[in-house]
Amino acid sequence: MMAQPTAERFSLMLGLLVLMVATVPRYLAGGHDTRLSLILMALVVVAVVTTLNWRLLVAEQRRRLPALLKRLGLCLVAGAVGMALWHAVMSDWLSWQLLLAHGATLGLLLHALWLWGRASSV
Repeated sequence: MMAQPTAERFSLMLGLLVLMVATVPRYLAGGHDTRLSLILMALVVVAVVTTLNWRLLVAEQRRRLPALLKRLGLCLVAGAVGMALWHAVMSDWLSWQLLLAHGATLGLLLHALWLWGRASSV
């Protein structure tokens, strides 16, 4: 039996899509054509799965999405700020492509930890 898709899972998949898109400029700037091709193929697969999960969401789960997407956006901004502060203190110079990729990674991780913390407290 397949588990019913949840709004939390959908928000994580959407965050994964944002993260994958955020890594594209880094691969373009670095000339990593093979990695770019692989990330674009994976992006298409994750987008298809995310779309299928959207279609399977029940109305109650869809009503919970706006709050989760706001939280995801907040986490992505916090991740970008956190990485900017980290690199300002710990490294000499940082390209915007690297900051974007690292910030999106930290933001998605914060979002996942926030969801996990809420799930374990319930």
